[in-house]
Amino acid sequence: MFTMNFGTQDLATQIAERGLSDAYAENLAKATSFAAQLAADGLLPFARQASNAPELADIETAATHIRAGFKHLIVLGTGGSSLGAQAAIAIARYLPDHIAGTATQIHTPDSLCPFEMDRLFAELEPAQTHVIAISKSGTTAETLAQLLACRAWLEAGTSGADLSGHFTFVTEPGERPLRTYGEKLGSPILDHPTDVGGRFSVLTTVGMLPVAVSGLSATKFRQGAETVAAAFSSDPSVSAAVVGAALTHTLHEHMDVSQVLLMPYAEALRAFTRWHGQLWAESLGKDGLGTTPIRAIGPVDQHSQLQLFLDGPNDKFCTFVTVPSLNEGPRIDVEAAKAFGLDYMAGRTIGDTVTCQSRATQETLRGKGRMVRELVIDALSEENLGGLFVSFMLETVVTAHLMGVDAFDQPAVEEGKILTRQYLADLKD
Repeated sequence: MFTMNFGTQDLATQIAERGLSDAYAENLAKATSFAAQLAADGLLPFARQASNAPELADIETAATHIRAGFKHLIVLGTGGSSLGAQAAIAIARYLPDHIAGTATQIHTPDSLCPFEMDRLFAELEPAQTHVIAISKSGTTAETLAQLLACRAWLEAGTSGADLSGHFTFVTEPGERPLRTYGEKLGSPILDHPTDVGGRFSVLTTVGMLPVAVSGLSATKFRQGAETVAAAFSSDPSVSAAVVGAALTHTLHEHMDVSQVLLMPYAEALRAFTRWHGQLWAESLGKDGLGTTPIRAIGPVDQHSQLQLFLDGPNDKFCTFVTVPSLNEGPRIDVEAAKAFGLDYMAGRTIGDTVTCQSRATQETLRGKGRMVRELVIDALSEENLGGLFVSFMLETVVTAHLMGVDAFDQPAVEEGKILTRQYLADLKD
């Protein structure tokens, strides 16, 4: 699955050097106790999405219908209704055993950009396009606006054909606009679980339906999550989630570390950093508290943000996610490298370069007094990504407990939603 590494010195040594041994031990004990209670209670709903759950059959049925009948899928959703799916399906093209037979291209216009919607409508063929609309509440303004626009575009492009088969809806049970819309249209409606919030929903139907359409295995994602959740429950004190939470909170309390950096050395995990950014910021930024998530990708951000990380304020806790890549990728020709004075590259692979860059960057940061954690996953796979999802969600919840905030609400965001509705209503025709 994945292992946690703190470099040439173990965590205890690095904590002791900063004079934080007692503070860290206290926070680790609190985090471990809370994690043990979560485990005794059966974990939180987002962490117990079973790999043999009955809704997986409904997910696969819907995905099969979409793959068989449509070349394009537009996933309408914003925030947690889209970012998890984007992070999950991003690994598909990097897996050698991925089901290559699926020809359905997935589009995720989650930003409600008018120019992006115009581009999609200009490039896609309505008759070959399916739409999934996802909203837990069924009232998300961005999703409803996109849905109405897609409906009009499909009607205009299909000459009034029956559109029920062009739509699938994911929302909570009960009376809510999105569900009513789907019922009147006669389209399939899959339930959004009522006990899982949007930004924690990647392992539910919200994320797993797009996963299944992409040809990836929802079952494997959940199996990986089950493995990590079981390890968390059996020995929380050594889990990445609990250690990460205790370390983040200790550094914030005693060293003014106010930012958390997530920097994978794998292009396939770029979307994962966006998912994590929402999860962390929206769950923890409350009551004047919180640490700010920073997204970066190695090695490209060595040439943009690294100067700040190394020589700017020492206010960041750095997490690297790496995939073993020695001997992977194209190999550099020996003679060509030597001809240009690049002897150190001669005969090496692109993966060799990335591996050495990651190691060098981490050690340089440590040498500058930065706290660095590395999570090493043994391969890009559905199981490993499922495990990372649940690990970071658990870490977020445990950190919230240490901070004394509710990880599951977002009261400040609601104010902006109310004003948006008011401003739209006040617009002059």
